[in-house]
Amino acid sequence: MLRGATAGLIATVGLPPLEAMLDRNGEAFADGTGAPKRYGLFFWGNGYGWIGRGRPDHWTPTGASTMWTPSEQLAPLAAHVGNVSVLTGLEPKTEIPASPGGQGDGHMRGVANAISADRPRPEGFYHPDHIFALSRPTLDQVIARHPMFVGATPTRFRSVEMSVSNNRFHDYGTWTCVSYNGQESQNLPIRSVDQLFEHLFGVPVMGSRESADRATVLDAVAADARALRTRLGMSDRARLDAHLEHIAEIQRNLRAMAPMCTSPMRPARAGGFDGSPGDEPLQDKLVAMARLIAVAMQCDLTRVFSLMFTGPGSQTVFRAVGAPSGLHQLCHENRWDIAKSAAIYTMQSLARVLDVFASTMDIGGTSLLDNMAMLATSEFSAGDQHEVNEFPVLLCGKAGGTLRGGVHYRQPSGNLARVHLTILRALGLPYASYGFNGAETNEPIAEVLT
Repeated sequence: MLRGATAGLIATVGLPPLEAMLDRNGEAFADGTGAPKRYGLFFWGNGYGWIGRGRPDHWTPTGASTMWTPSEQLAPLAAHVGNVSVLTGLEPKTEIPASPGGQGDGHMRGVANAISADRPRPEGFYHPDHIFALSRPTLDQVIARHPMFVGATPTRFRSVEMSVSNNRFHDYGTWTCVSYNGQESQNLPIRSVDQLFEHLFGVPVMGSRESADRATVLDAVAADARALRTRLGMSDRARLDAHLEHIAEIQRNLRAMAPMCTSPMRPARAGGFDGSPGDEPLQDKLVAMARLIAVAMQCDLTRVFSLMFTGPGSQTVFRAVGAPSGLHQLCHENRWDIAKSAAIYTMQSLARVLDVFASTMDIGGTSLLDNMAMLATSEFSAGDQHEVNEFPVLLCGKAGGTLRGGVHYRQPSGNLARVHLTILRALGLPYASYGFNGAETNEPIAEVLT
């Protein structure tokens, strides 16, 4: 740990893996363990705006097997094709109970299937008011609680949940989060960069200039790191320098966000704001959160995260692409030009997250992205009819060498739960099958597994 003191208070920040901590082969820690695998969820709401009926397909890439060619909507991921596999044609296979009515609605059925491979819980379901809950833990919590994933030494945080857009379709229930411990037990996400920093690194808040105070604490920690640097070899110095640069970037952001002694007038909102009071531009906030969770994973504070870019039903106003109102409304108005642009903006945002993970050093000279499996998905494809076929699914990262990138796998009307089983297998968890209430499958997608 790096330690520092300011104003009589102690702060600590975890160190990244260093060769000085490894065995003689430089491949594992002293206890024999290597770089841990991580799991993440990147979720966005309201799909990508295509389901046929004469509309052009701007989503599905061309090519298969290896190195797919990006479509217009996937073009922002071009630099990461080798680390991303695209799975198309999949859909939920869960049964739809006849009563209470409305359980086939894509918003509710789709999000439940996407994050838990199960249908919404029929008990308490009430479609007119959009009230629903999940039947079981979401995939992130299944992974985070599995003894083989946790290992002998649990991380400080079992999982970390974050939310970028502050706009909500409804401010209750599953509309507010994408992580469940089980029935009626939600993991509500952290919704601000400042709160995320406080949560992960435990820096005390002091007075009205809390962001500036935190920056001062980071100065003290960085000083301890510089002292450590003189005792490390060349490779460890490079790794530590990269870690310090992460801290320096966070410090710059915190200083920029620190309030002035007298509050100026609120500036006019620029392109990229989602219209929520106090919200930062979406991509700026997203990248700041991604950098914080990258440092947390690099220091093994957590190995599981969920990042809700926009919530189910997406009321987010994508002003950066000229949207006059929330995406949900625009889809029902058949504004497919905006829906397409919002999907492109979302993929640009995902690409920036991948940039952060790919540039964050991990043990053995690899990156966080190399040792991660991240599912990027939504609750359906087209927003006007709440269609759950042609589900958007992207698998990002190499999971320590068990996932292939660059694959476009297509199975029309395929079982979406195959994705969940594939991720579990890639993370080394011994699941023979996965999926529930009609979605059971024992077939992972072998084409993306090594």
